[in-house]
Amino acid sequence: MEKTNLKIAIIGLGYVGLPLAVEFGKKYQVIGFDINHDRISELKKGFDRTNESNKEEIFSAKYLHFSSEVDKLKEYNVFIVTVPTPINKFKSPDLQPLIKASAMLGGILKKGDIVIYESTVYPGCTEEDCVPVLESYSGLKFNVDFFCGYSPERINPGDKVNTLTKIKKVTSGSTPEIAEVVDLLYKSIILAGTHKAPSLKVAEASKAIENAQRDVNISFVNELALIFDKIGIDTHDVLDAAGTKWNFLKYRPGLVGGHCIGVDPYYLAHKAESLGYHPQVILSGRRVNDNMGLFVANKVVKLMIQKGITIKGAKALVLGVTFKENCPDIRNSKVVDIYNELIQFGLDVDVYDPHADAKEVSHEYGISLVSTPIKYDAVVLAVAHDEFIHINLSELKNSENCVVFDIKAILDRNQIDGRL
Repeated sequence: MEKTNLKIAIIGLGYVGLPLAVEFGKKYQVIGFDINHDRISELKKGFDRTNESNKEEIFSAKYLHFSSEVDKLKEYNVFIVTVPTPINKFKSPDLQPLIKASAMLGGILKKGDIVIYESTVYPGCTEEDCVPVLESYSGLKFNVDFFCGYSPERINPGDKVNTLTKIKKVTSGSTPEIAEVVDLLYKSIILAGTHKAPSLKVAEASKAIENAQRDVNISFVNELALIFDKIGIDTHDVLDAAGTKWNFLKYRPGLVGGHCIGVDPYYLAHKAESLGYHPQVILSGRRVNDNMGLFVANKVVKLMIQKGITIKGAKALVLGVTFKENCPDIRNSKVVDIYNELIQFGLDVDVYDPHADAKEVSHEYGISLVSTPIKYDAVVLAVAHDEFIHINLSELKNSENCVVFDIKAILDRNQIDGRL
């Protein structure tokens, strides 16, 4: 394929798809496709509710336009799929968005087309799950009539420093020739360069272990936090001391949510179990991290009891509901676990977050955000938004006995009662 003949369709315009569409749209004919009509209408006006791209950036992509009409895709020959790959209530991979996107593309696929997947999956998913759907709906033969690539997304939501073009990109293709095409395609927009993996499976596995490794490392310090709580020493004091050695990994305890770290290890575990191996380290780390919200809620209640506060009917405030700071992303937020546990204890809980979309939070979790906090018997700082770093706690306290728990360890230690 000659560069001048490439016409690229980005399927899915979330945190991953939109920045990709914008960058490619500066050099190639690009259509940004999403089934959400409201999302398309907003993007046509230059508004991005994820805050990953501003109006100026969107309109700087002079060859980019947006659509939710499938027929429009027929004119394109490279399709990049960036749809979500969540887990279900049983913590198993939910491939429905990926399969539906593949079925849709199968209906319009032509000879010579390339389908590149960026969605995080387990090793083998592209060839074992997606390709059969593409073949079935298109009537075409894989690696004869059409080809595939896999280039795992590495977007860090809310990060304005490590943006798409500054993060090295792993690429791969279903044949050596297609691998070269895919690599050159990404290399044309990624300033940090690319790494061409030897196969689709290797590229898929590289993404899976990136997040599994981080998850295990965080689970270790979270387990330390549980141990040190029982000993009666501050986890951060211990980590600061240990961190004076050059090769100590400076991870911090906390809630592990979001679209990647709290989800992707289950994809790797699923693949391992399908092959008869039950992963020990990966799943034990997941159990520790999944229970941190419950630990925080129980710790807050214990501190309230120690201060003589009646639990039933007491008012509590949770500061932040997004999965990370200074970002509107609420996917798989573990702050919700704290909220639900405090509710079960009988507390009246408010949640305040200046970055989250109130309608989205209500729809996803059934939580009504408050626009203005009042006075409370307990305050839990769950997310390190800039707005919370210098917050006036005295304005939030119902009395001097008010319990303040700082999950992120960003507040003055003299003003809090506990932290992870």
